[in-house]
Amino acid sequence: MKTPQLVVHRSKELMAEAAAARLITAVVDAQAARGTASVVLTGGRNGNGLLAALAAAPARDAIDWSRLDLWWGDERFLPGGDPERNVTQAREALLDRVPLDPARVHAVPASDGPHGDDADAAAAAYAAELAAAAGPGAEVPAFDVLMLGVGPDTHVASLFPELPAVRETARTVVGVHGAPKPPPTRISLTLPAIRAAREVWLLAAGEDKAKAAALALSGEADEARVPASGARGRERTLWLMDEAAASELARQR
Repeated sequence: MKTPQLVVHRSKELMAEAAAARLITAVVDAQAARGTASVVLTGGRNGNGLLAALAAAPARDAIDWSRLDLWWGDERFLPGGDPERNVTQAREALLDRVPLDPARVHAVPASDGPHGDDADAAAAAYAAELAAAAGPGAEVPAFDVLMLGVGPDTHVASLFPELPAVRETARTVVGVHGAPKPPPTRISLTLPAIRAAREVWLLAAGEDKAKAAALALSGEADEARVPASGARGRERTLWLMDEAAASELARQR
Protein backbone atom coordinates (compact mmCIF):
# COMPACT_ATOMS: atom_id res chain seq x y z
CA MET A 1 0.00 0.00 0.00
CA LYS A 2 1.38 3.40 -1.00
CA THR A 3 1.85 5.98 1.73
CA PRO A 4 -0.87 8.66 1.69
CA GLN A 5 0.23 12.07 0.48
CA LEU A 6 -0.63 15.14 2.53
CA VAL A 7 -1.23 18.66 1.24
CA VAL A 8 -1.91 21.28 3.91
CA HIS A 9 -3.36 24.70 3.08
CA ARG A 10 -3.55 27.78 5.29
CA SER A 11 -7.35 27.91 5.34
CA LYS A 12 -10.39 25.93 4.27
CA GLU A 13 -11.08 28.51 1.56
CA LEU A 14 -7.64 28.05 0.03
CA MET A 15 -8.03 24.30 0.37
CA ALA A 16 -11.29 24.39 -1.57
CA GLU A 17 -9.83 26.56 -4.33
CA ALA A 18 -6.68 24.44 -4.66
CA ALA A 19 -8.66 21.20 -4.63
CA ALA A 20 -10.94 22.55 -7.35
CA ALA A 21 -7.93 23.43 -9.50
CA ARG A 22 -6.46 19.99 -8.86
CA LEU A 23 -9.74 18.35 -9.87
CA ILE A 24 -9.92 20.33 -13.12
CA THR A 25 -6.44 19.11 -14.02
CA ALA A 26 -7.27 15.50 -13.12
CA VAL A 27 -10.44 15.49 -15.21
CA VAL A 28 -8.79 17.15 -18.21
CA ASP A 29 -5.89 14.70 -18.07
CA ALA A 30 -8.25 11.72 -17.83
CA GLN A 31 -10.30 12.95 -20.77
CA ALA A 32 -7.16 13.46 -22.82
CA ALA A 33 -5.95 9.95 -22.00
CA ARG A 34 -9.20 7.97 -22.18
CA GLY A 35 -11.81 10.22 -23.79
CA THR A 36 -13.99 10.38 -20.69
CA ALA A 37 -13.57 10.88 -16.95
CA SER A 38 -15.37 9.48 -13.94
CA VAL A 39 -15.55 11.30 -10.60
CA VAL A 40 -17.22 10.39 -7.31
CA LEU A 41 -18.50 13.40 -5.40
CA THR A 42 -18.86 13.88 -1.68
CA GLY A 43 -21.24 16.07 0.28
CA GLY A 44 -20.77 17.98 3.50
CA ARG A 45 -19.26 21.39 3.98
CA ASN A 46 -15.90 20.51 2.44
CA GLY A 47 -17.31 18.66 -0.55
CA ASN A 48 -19.79 21.44 -1.28
CA GLY A 49 -17.11 24.07 -0.72
CA LEU A 50 -14.97 22.41 -3.37
CA LEU A 51 -17.88 22.36 -5.83
CA ALA A 52 -18.61 26.04 -5.19
CA ALA A 53 -14.94 26.86 -5.79
CA LEU A 54 -15.04 24.85 -9.00
CA ALA A 55 -18.13 26.75 -10.16
CA ALA A 56 -16.24 30.04 -9.62
CA ALA A 57 -13.03 28.89 -11.33
CA PRO A 58 -12.50 30.33 -14.84
CA ALA A 59 -10.56 27.18 -15.75
CA ARG A 60 -13.68 25.04 -15.27
CA ASP A 61 -14.35 25.49 -18.99
CA ALA A 62 -11.29 23.36 -19.73
CA ILE A 63 -13.42 20.35 -18.77
CA ASP A 64 -15.58 18.74 -21.43
CA TRP A 65 -18.60 18.42 -19.16
CA SER A 66 -20.46 16.27 -21.70
CA ARG A 67 -17.83 13.54 -21.27
CA LEU A 68 -17.82 13.44 -17.48
CA ASP A 69 -19.58 10.79 -15.38
CA LEU A 70 -20.54 11.81 -11.85
CA TRP A 71 -21.32 9.40 -9.04
CA TRP A 72 -21.79 9.79 -5.29
CA GLY A 73 -19.95 8.07 -2.47
CA ASP A 74 -23.04 8.16 -0.30
CA GLU A 75 -26.46 9.71 -0.01
CA ARG A 76 -29.04 10.51 2.61
CA PHE A 77 -32.06 8.30 1.93
CA LEU A 78 -34.60 11.08 1.63
CA PRO A 79 -37.19 12.10 -1.00
CA GLY A 80 -35.94 13.45 -4.31
CA GLY A 81 -35.22 17.18 -4.17
CA ASP A 82 -34.85 17.20 -0.37
CA PRO A 83 -32.39 19.99 0.52
CA GLU A 84 -30.41 17.60 2.70
CA ARG A 85 -29.62 15.22 -0.17
CA ASN A 86 -26.07 15.44 -1.47
CA VAL A 87 -27.23 15.57 -5.08
CA THR A 88 -29.54 18.51 -4.33
CA GLN A 89 -26.70 20.44 -2.72
CA ALA A 90 -24.32 19.55 -5.55
CA ARG A 91 -26.80 20.82 -8.13
CA GLU A 92 -27.07 24.11 -6.29
CA ALA A 93 -23.32 24.49 -5.87
CA LEU A 94 -22.22 23.48 -9.37
CA LEU A 95 -24.11 20.97 -11.47
CA ASP A 96 -26.91 23.25 -12.64
CA ARG A 97 -24.30 25.74 -13.89
CA VAL A 98 -22.36 23.47 -16.26
CA PRO A 99 -23.39 21.59 -19.44
CA LEU A 100 -23.43 18.06 -18.10
CA ASP A 101 -25.03 15.16 -19.95
CA PRO A 102 -27.98 14.27 -17.67
CA ALA A 103 -27.49 10.58 -18.49
CA ARG A 104 -24.00 10.78 -16.96
CA VAL A 105 -25.19 12.20 -13.62
CA HIS A 106 -25.75 9.06 -11.57
CA ALA A 107 -27.75 10.12 -8.52
CA VAL A 108 -28.42 7.58 -5.78
CA PRO A 109 -32.10 6.52 -5.67
CA ALA A 110 -34.33 8.57 -3.40
CA SER A 111 -36.75 7.29 -0.78
CA ASP A 112 -39.72 8.23 -2.98
CA GLY A 113 -38.22 6.53 -6.03
CA PRO A 114 -39.04 3.16 -7.61
CA HIS A 115 -37.80 1.24 -4.56
CA GLY A 116 -39.90 3.17 -2.09
CA ASP A 117 -38.53 3.28 1.43
CA ASP A 118 -36.44 0.11 0.95
CA ALA A 119 -32.89 1.42 1.29
CA ASP A 120 -31.37 -1.99 0.70
CA ALA A 121 -33.21 -2.39 -2.62
CA ALA A 122 -32.15 1.12 -3.62
CA ALA A 123 -28.53 0.27 -2.74
CA ALA A 124 -28.70 -2.89 -4.85
CA ALA A 125 -30.04 -0.85 -7.78
CA TYR A 126 -27.14 1.62 -7.50
CA ALA A 127 -24.70 -1.29 -7.35
CA ALA A 128 -26.25 -2.65 -10.54
CA GLU A 129 -25.88 0.74 -12.23
CA LEU A 130 -22.22 0.87 -11.24
CA ALA A 131 -21.63 -2.65 -12.54
CA ALA A 132 -23.30 -1.83 -15.86
CA ALA A 133 -21.04 1.20 -16.29
CA ALA A 134 -17.96 -0.78 -15.28
CA GLY A 135 -18.25 -3.31 -18.08
CA PRO A 136 -17.39 -7.03 -18.14
CA GLY A 137 -15.39 -8.40 -15.23
CA ALA A 138 -15.70 -5.35 -12.96
CA GLU A 139 -18.19 -4.34 -10.30
CA VAL A 140 -17.54 -0.60 -10.35
CA PRO A 141 -15.91 1.76 -12.84
CA ALA A 142 -12.25 2.63 -12.42
CA PHE A 143 -13.07 6.07 -11.02
CA ASP A 144 -10.46 8.67 -11.89
CA VAL A 145 -11.03 10.58 -8.64
CA LEU A 146 -13.15 9.58 -5.66
CA MET A 147 -13.58 12.28 -3.04
CA LEU A 148 -14.50 11.73 0.59
CA GLY A 149 -15.14 14.09 3.43
CA VAL A 150 -13.74 12.95 6.78
CA GLY A 151 -16.06 13.20 9.78
CA PRO A 152 -14.97 14.09 13.32
CA ASP A 153 -15.64 10.44 14.24
CA THR A 154 -13.43 9.31 11.29
CA HIS A 155 -16.39 8.24 9.12
CA VAL A 156 -16.13 8.51 5.34
CA ALA A 157 -19.09 8.31 2.96
CA SER A 158 -21.70 6.77 5.30
CA LEU A 159 -19.30 4.22 6.73
CA PHE A 160 -19.45 4.90 10.44
CA PRO A 161 -17.20 3.29 13.06
CA GLU A 162 -18.32 -0.19 14.09
CA LEU A 163 -21.49 -0.26 11.97
CA PRO A 164 -21.86 -3.33 9.71
CA ALA A 165 -21.35 -1.33 6.50
CA VAL A 166 -17.71 -0.60 7.27
CA ARG A 167 -16.98 -4.31 7.51
CA GLU A 168 -18.63 -5.18 4.18
CA THR A 169 -16.27 -7.06 1.86
CA ALA A 170 -18.56 -8.43 -0.87
CA ARG A 171 -21.10 -5.77 -1.87
CA THR A 172 -20.13 -2.45 -3.46
CA VAL A 173 -23.14 -0.45 -2.19
CA VAL A 174 -25.13 -0.99 1.00
CA GLY A 175 -28.04 0.46 2.87
CA VAL A 176 -26.94 1.98 6.16
CA HIS A 177 -29.36 1.80 9.08
CA GLY A 178 -29.05 3.46 12.46
CA ALA A 179 -26.42 6.00 11.46
CA PRO A 180 -25.31 8.08 14.47
CA LYS A 181 -26.07 11.36 12.67
CA PRO A 182 -29.33 12.27 10.93
CA PRO A 183 -30.87 10.97 8.88
CA PRO A 184 -30.32 7.46 10.26
CA THR A 185 -30.96 5.72 6.92
CA ARG A 186 -28.42 6.21 4.16
CA ILE A 187 -26.86 4.52 1.14
CA SER A 188 -23.10 4.21 0.84
CA LEU A 189 -20.32 2.82 -1.26
CA THR A 190 -18.29 0.26 0.66
CA LEU A 191 -14.53 0.16 1.15
CA PRO A 192 -14.04 -2.35 -1.72
CA ALA A 193 -15.81 0.06 -4.10
CA ILE A 194 -13.82 3.02 -2.80
CA ARG A 195 -10.55 1.18 -3.31
CA ALA A 196 -11.36 0.60 -6.99
CA ALA A 197 -10.67 4.29 -7.67
CA ARG A 198 -7.43 5.35 -9.26
CA GLU A 199 -7.16 8.22 -6.79
CA VAL A 200 -8.93 8.75 -3.48
CA TRP A 201 -8.93 12.27 -2.07
CA LEU A 202 -9.87 12.79 1.57
CA LEU A 203 -10.97 16.31 2.50
CA ALA A 204 -10.52 17.53 6.06
CA ALA A 205 -10.87 21.13 7.19
CA GLY A 206 -11.53 22.55 10.61
CA GLU A 207 -10.28 21.92 14.12
CA ASP A 208 -13.05 19.37 14.69
CA LYS A 209 -11.37 17.09 12.12
CA ALA A 210 -7.88 17.23 13.66
CA LYS A 211 -8.08 14.19 15.93
CA ALA A 212 -9.82 12.13 13.27
CA ALA A 213 -7.13 12.92 10.70
CA ALA A 214 -4.33 12.14 13.13
CA LEU A 215 -5.90 8.84 14.08
CA ALA A 216 -6.56 7.81 10.49
CA LEU A 217 -3.01 8.66 9.44
CA SER A 218 -1.33 7.06 12.45
CA GLY A 219 -0.73 3.82 10.57
CA GLU A 220 -2.04 1.84 13.51
CA ALA A 221 -5.80 2.27 13.16
CA ASP A 222 -8.31 -0.55 12.68
CA GLU A 223 -10.49 0.47 9.74
CA ALA A 224 -13.62 -0.90 11.42
CA ARG A 225 -13.07 1.61 14.21
CA VAL A 226 -11.46 4.29 12.02
CA PRO A 227 -13.09 4.01 8.58
CA ALA A 228 -11.01 6.83 7.07
CA SER A 229 -7.90 4.70 7.53
CA GLY A 230 -9.32 2.14 5.09
CA ALA A 231 -9.99 4.61 2.27
CA ARG A 232 -7.23 4.45 -0.32
CA GLY A 233 -6.78 4.61 -4.06
CA ARG A 234 -5.08 2.14 -6.38
CA GLU A 235 -2.60 4.74 -7.60
CA ARG A 236 -2.72 7.52 -5.04
CA THR A 237 -4.31 8.46 -1.73
CA LEU A 238 -4.32 12.19 -1.13
CA TRP A 239 -5.29 14.01 2.05
CA LEU A 240 -6.24 17.65 1.40
CA MET A 241 -6.33 19.59 4.65
CA ASP A 242 -6.26 23.02 6.19
CA GLU A 243 -3.89 23.92 9.02
CA ALA A 244 -6.57 23.44 11.67
CA ALA A 245 -7.30 19.86 10.57
CA ALA A 246 -3.56 19.11 10.38
CA SER A 247 -2.78 20.53 13.82
CA GLU A 248 -2.69 17.17 15.63
CA LEU A 249 -0.33 15.77 12.99
CA ALA A 250 2.14 18.52 13.76
CA ARG A 251 1.93 17.70 17.47
CA GLN A 252 2.54 14.01 16.76
CA ARG A 253 5.68 14.84 14.83
